[in-house]
Amino acid sequence: MKRKFAALMCALTLCTGLVLPAAAAGFTDVSAGSWYESAVQEAVEQGWMTGVSDTLFAPNGAVTKATVAVALWRMEGQPTPAQQNHFPDVAPDSWYAAAANWACEAKIIQGTDKGAFSDGVVTRQELAVILTRYDEYKGRTLAEGALNLYSDANQVAAWAKDGVAHAIGMGWLEGSNGKISPKGSTTRAQLAVILQRMNTEAMG
Repeated sequence: MKRKFAALMCALTLCTGLVLPAAAAGFTDVSAGSWYESAVQEAVEQGWMTGVSDTLFAPNGAVTKATVAVALWRMEGQPTPAQQNHFPDVAPDSWYAAAANWACEAKIIQGTDKGAFSDGVVTRQELAVILTRYDEYKGRTLAEGALNLYSDANQVAAWAKDGVAHAIGMGWLEGSNGKISPKGSTTRAQLAVILQRMNTEAMG
């Protein structure tokens, strides 16, 4: 009986010594060792992004304009905008109102031809332009990435070419199969990685 008890205690001791890989920031949908794990961890710890719930980050979810505005606003320390009514379609009490109004005043996000914020999924070229304007706001020199390396470069809108070139030059946008896919969307995991890279560049 004593031998059985001793064996049981030994087994329990070994089990408590095992450390299982933990998902980043406690999110069950962020696998340990994934290519975006450390970026998600940093984005959450720094307060740039949050999960869609206490346990889910939704790494494959598409990025919205509001999410980008809030992330950049938080990176800046959540400054208070001078006005709260820049966009007629952004309610003063919405979760992204302060960020949207700050982004407007900082000339990072412009309204539509009707002056609306028009929240929704942002395309890769739209994201590139927003991030480029943020770098301009920070007074950083813009990079000159080579658009001609991609077979679909002719699909980049004229108003987005400088932004996409900067994003490519900074390593934020990376092509796949020789294409940059300017009209495609960016995932939340990819945004977390971009924010991590932007923070690394600013620090270094």
